[in-house]
Amino acid sequence: MDAHAALGFRRLSIIDLGGGNQPILNEDGTMAITFNGEIYNYRPLREALIKAGHTFTTQSDTEVLLHGYEEWGGKLLERIRGMFAFVIWDSTRQELFGARDHFGIKPFYYATMNGTFMYASEIKSMLQHPDFVKELNKDALKPYMTFQYPATDETFFKGVFKLKEGHYFTYRNGCMNIHEYWDCNFEESKQNLDDLVEDIDQTVVDSVAAHQIADVEVGSFLSSGVDSSYVAAVARPEHTYSIGFGKGTYNESQQAKELAQLIKLNNTSETLDGEDAFSYFPQIQWHLDEPDSNPSCVPLFFLSELASRDLRVVLSGEGADELFAGYLGYGVHTRSKIIKMVTRWLTHLPAPARHAIARFAQGKTFHGAWHLYANLAPAEESFIGQAQVFRESEAKALLKPEYRKGPSVADIVGRIYARIAGKGLSEIKKKQYLDMHQWMPGDILLKADKLTMAHSLELRVPLLDKELMSVAQKVPTKYLINDENTKFAFRQAAARHLPKEWYDREKLGFPVPISKWLREEKFYRLVREVFERDYVAQFFDQDALLRMIDDNYEGKSDDRRKIWTVYSFLTWYDVFFVHDGAKPEPATV
Repeated sequence: MDAHAALGFRRLSIIDLGGGNQPILNEDGTMAITFNGEIYNYRPLREALIKAGHTFTTQSDTEVLLHGYEEWGGKLLERIRGMFAFVIWDSTRQELFGARDHFGIKPFYYATMNGTFMYASEIKSMLQHPDFVKELNKDALKPYMTFQYPATDETFFKGVFKLKEGHYFTYRNGCMNIHEYWDCNFEESKQNLDDLVEDIDQTVVDSVAAHQIADVEVGSFLSSGVDSSYVAAVARPEHTYSIGFGKGTYNESQQAKELAQLIKLNNTSETLDGEDAFSYFPQIQWHLDEPDSNPSCVPLFFLSELASRDLRVVLSGEGADELFAGYLGYGVHTRSKIIKMVTRWLTHLPAPARHAIARFAQGKTFHGAWHLYANLAPAEESFIGQAQVFRESEAKALLKPEYRKGPSVADIVGRIYARIAGKGLSEIKKKQYLDMHQWMPGDILLKADKLTMAHSLELRVPLLDKELMSVAQKVPTKYLINDENTKFAFRQAAARHLPKEWYDREKLGFPVPISKWLREEKFYRLVREVFERDYVAQFFDQDALLRMIDDNYEGKSDDRRKIWTVYSFLTWYDVFFVHDGAKPEPATV
């Protein structure tokens, strides 16, 4: 603390356990840093800084950032490899410098209220500040209902913003200036498949090794999918962890256990049920800070708790789907090889012809129509990201008038697409670029960070690394998605470490049985009770909402994702506004 600034930190000790407590000061005490994350190349940077004359008092990567900023200023960001959100207070210049990592792995919130600039890794810590004014951002609800996660730069708390991925800021004399320092640069190369697979595998192996640097044991999550399996097979950690629901299609832990036995890894797994999920659901939304209706939040919360019994750090597979085009939503909407082959041939037509065929197929019901449309239409018209729960018209119809004024879906995605207009990218690469800047930081990485940190567990994502990005952004489109599978080249690299059943498996996501739950009387009544509360009518057409959940329960419709999205928001609102942000205790269900 000094006359102008106060910096505080609560630490999860990973590197330099005894000496790395924060805030850390520079040699003469004129600068102070708080830093959340890990810098994986901090050791060579430390050596360079010592040669330049800097004196270190710790062995931490935090202090490398501080002296690196002294030496290189903002150019430090070009040198570091890692995940980070940090702020440096320069008392001499009366200036704050802060930055968020390339991909948005680590969260960074800020607000200026009553003359005070405040920042944090979690919004809930800012709620305690005497200058904080808590108010719901009414413009956040409409886009959330479509995207399933907080889709705008301003959060659900009015006046609280997210620093965007790949950006830094300076704050001085009450003025905040934000600048971009990095962006992915998708392009089309002519690299042959063998060389490409070699580059991918070597970079993954190198990244996994870098992400295992720690002064504590590093374990790994392990699902049935190729991404976490690839990471675990390369890392060979002492411990891996898996989780699932009951038996059958909703339980990946059995396949994970089989792989662990095949490649001789020690695996710990548990199964969950609906009682577990609903009991802890309010607490899950509390940890997230903002509502997120991605069903995978539930198993991720429990998986993190399972791993935290033994470890402080785990590796996971996030990032591969965005870097190497792993999502079915990028254009895989049929199993027919013939339709895939014909569509692929049509993608080589001139744009006017492709778009004319797409317009013909749009809305048609013949088999293959959606596949044709998704692959031939401009991404800007056909793709808003991985989640689309409510159509915009449906959201407006359900919301009360004062909550219909938020930014449109076209406004949100249009700003991102505009950044790559005219670059000649394939439609798949445009979709990747959108997800890199919308879905990934807004949903995938946010829940990964919040729900692991909920259990004092650090999640590292070696497949989301700037060195791997430099390889991924040049992959020829024909090696991203083809007639065989999604992320084709990546799977061929994984094949060097995994059996075919694992590297070739179709993407599942994190399967959660919400459809089954919402048709079980106990859970249906639990969610309906939330929908019946008095405050619900201020947001929604309550009668329409109750009809939706009743019709779904009776099997007249399948609106599980819509119901879950509204339920997530109302649960979050109850926690932060009805109960003033107090951490909920697990309920008896």
